[in-house]
Amino acid sequence: ARLWWMLRWLGHDAVAVLDGGWNQWVAEQRPQTRAPAEPRPARFVAKPQPLAVDVTRVARVVQAGTMQIVDARGADRFRGDNETLDPVGGHIPGAVNRPFRDNLDASGKFKHAVALRREFQAVLGRNAPDAVIHQCGSGVSACHNLLAMEVAGLKGSLLYPGSWSEWC
Repeated sequence: ARLWWMLRWLGHDAVAVLDGGWNQWVAEQRPQTRAPAEPRPARFVAKPQPLAVDVTRVARVVQAGTMQIVDARGADRFRGDNETLDPVGGHIPGAVNRPFRDNLDASGKFKHAVALRREFQAVLGRNAPDAVIHQCGSGVSACHNLLAMEVAGLKGSLLYPGSWSEWC
């Protein structure tokens, strides 16, 4: 999900994610080989898109309450009960918790778009998707929530790449 977001941030929209990962690919009996790929030279010119916010903008949002911040970490880290990576536990003031693992069903695939939409709307309340900033510990898991919202047809949210590690 992070690579999906990064490529789109750089202006490359022709990006897809294999729902279910490698195991799903194998289960669907798709082509496999051990032969190395033959790379074809190409030139990519990055055109960064306005898909991210920095700590200054997040601080303004927190103060003004103008956007909803969604934290993708597990509930224990969100509460500050189990902080293993950062010097301080907790969450950004006003943030709500939507653990990224809640986007998946028991088989490890994304839940159906209708279910994801219903669940995210319950978390977001009246906030439109473009009034949402996603964050986690370091900006990686938050991309999973961004992708899940896209699957659900809720497009336009932003990422705070610095996330809790920068904020705290």
